[in-house]
Amino acid sequence: MRIAFTHNLKTSQAESEAEFDTIETVTAIRKALESLGHDVESVEVSGPASRTIARLEALSPQIVFNTAEGHRGRFREGFFPGIFEQIGIPFTGSDAYVCTLTLDKALTKKVVEAAGILTPKSFFLRALTDLSQLDLRFPLIIKPNFEGSSKGITVNSIVEDAETLKKRASILLADYPNGLLIEEFIVGKDVAVPMIDGVSPETHGVLAPIEYVFDEEICKARRHQIYDYALKNELSDHVSVKLLDKQDPAYQTLLTRSKVVFDQLGVKDLGRIDYRITENGEIYFIEVNALPSLEPGAGIYLAAAQAGLKTTEQVLEKVLQSTCRRYGIGYAVTKKPQKLSLRVGFTYNLKRITPTTDVTTDAEAEFDSPKTLDSIREAIRSYGHQVVDLEATPDLPMKLRPEDVDIVFNIAEGMRGRNRESQVPALLELLDIPYTGSDSATLALALDKGLAKRIVAQAGVPTPDFQLMHTGKERLNKEIQFPAIIKPIAEGSSKGVIGTSVAHNEAELREKAAFIIDRYRQPALIEEYLPGREFTVALLGEKRVKALPPMEIVFTQREKDPNPVYSYQHKINSNDEVRYDRPAQLEPRLKETIERISRKIFMVLGCRDFARIDLRMDAKGQVNFIECNPLPGLTPGWSDMCLIAESAGIGYRDLIGEIMAPAIRRFKEKRNLELKG
Repeated sequence: MRIAFTHNLKTSQAESEAEFDTIETVTAIRKALESLGHDVESVEVSGPASRTIARLEALSPQIVFNTAEGHRGRFREGFFPGIFEQIGIPFTGSDAYVCTLTLDKALTKKVVEAAGILTPKSFFLRALTDLSQLDLRFPLIIKPNFEGSSKGITVNSIVEDAETLKKRASILLADYPNGLLIEEFIVGKDVAVPMIDGVSPETHGVLAPIEYVFDEEICKARRHQIYDYALKNELSDHVSVKLLDKQDPAYQTLLTRSKVVFDQLGVKDLGRIDYRITENGEIYFIEVNALPSLEPGAGIYLAAAQAGLKTTEQVLEKVLQSTCRRYGIGYAVTKKPQKLSLRVGFTYNLKRITPTTDVTTDAEAEFDSPKTLDSIREAIRSYGHQVVDLEATPDLPMKLRPEDVDIVFNIAEGMRGRNRESQVPALLELLDIPYTGSDSATLALALDKGLAKRIVAQAGVPTPDFQLMHTGKERLNKEIQFPAIIKPIAEGSSKGVIGTSVAHNEAELREKAAFIIDRYRQPALIEEYLPGREFTVALLGEKRVKALPPMEIVFTQREKDPNPVYSYQHKINSNDEVRYDRPAQLEPRLKETIERISRKIFMVLGCRDFARIDLRMDAKGQVNFIECNPLPGLTPGWSDMCLIAESAGIGYRDLIGEIMAPAIRRFKEKRNLELKG
């Protein structure tokens, strides 16, 4: 089957990403599905929903295997199932309503209580003033009502008196304003009951209960034993999972009650219920998870093994079979599904002159090597498409129409002139052929650094003071402060930006400007040198764009060179003068600022599909726009775009797929309009 595997990738240890899947989990699930004989495409859903929809429409999967938790809000776990429902793609797991219901702990308890299931007495708290209505017995446990993975739950979550409760509630409401659940704390052990529909007919898919066991060190250090956020994350080595003894008096009751709960809530395909069991055997329902963890070693695998599913592959296959039964889809893995096969034109400029650190060899520095071109071809073909090579030479216009391509994957830099990057896109627009990347207007605009700066600055984004010199003899603007950096106005790959590009006085500036003007036959851009940290941000998407975690270019020898620049030489050969921190180590506020500014620049300049934006901080710590590259390099393991994507868990093949997906969507829209016409 053709499967789209939707997930949130964990890129940091921040609590906000606690429910997301690690790269190890994503890899394990994808490989297990592939080993079953399925054609699997990973779809990381962080960023705008439009990006996810575009990828799904381009992939046209038969089914979605979903572990995506969503991003924010009380509806987040139901968000992506809701999208799948609207665009008509079958998906694993519960629907949007059930995912939303089960994320709401207080509402879930009411539904479960109505079915006669014992739950701790509880109270839903929206504001501190509501505490006057509280009628519960201490000790109490207080936790966020709309969170999973024990987010917001610590050893301090159990409170013994009203004053402590108020303090704790005040702190939590600041972080989780949607509301808190306060319930009477049940002293006992934590037990979970997983479910995989169809695994055990006699129990209707309800699997053997599992018990969480805390080691002696934790038990001694804590008065109350709860499976809190710390134990699920940084102290996970202190927790083990074991099957509940079948002789335990609670065993059969747990199976029976769990069947009632899963049915009452409408949980489909897989799920997990958490209980607390007291020393005298009372069983209290705590919560249900309609999107249980499938990470290697998760309790669901242990319980499934007792039912005869010994491997991850067998577990995931049962989930898929359950989904197929619900949708009336035949489950088959013996035949490879038919993919959407397109004739993909591949426009490029082949690098025939190998550049060195000597700037006199940089004529084809922006062109692509045979190795890079082969990597892109291989990635495109891996999606089932045919690749048609179209080198962007002057005879390209005569080749395009006869080749009858469906879309074009464009990385052509053009041959000459300040509009060179827009030449191929303009030709494709003339012939009405959909293509990847930004349109001709944006490519022409962004290549002219001065024009791009004016437009970005007009939109309110800071950029260093600058001016253009056409001869090198123009009067120097009084706004230009030294040191200043001099570069060509319309070159990429840092051509013309070398270790000596920084001028410390007017004489140096004019000398360097004259060299640039003579060497590159174009104006020189004079720009105030910014001494702060330098970042580059990769972006993916169309109308709403996702910024990948920023990469920082760290200059390691500032004691030798107090005014370093990310130069042409750095992009030709690796050396110890720079280090690439990916992702950059940033405070949350600075990270948000960098990503927000990058998205704004992307939209202001009219970028599309993918781009890379360079930023630098000034002496005051303000983030400034340096330049935008809407046609960034795609050399695997080397180009900044690829390094950033890799650090965000996006492999090279997936990156090419992300770039290609919007163009395929545009092709489908064009085809549909033609059919209607």
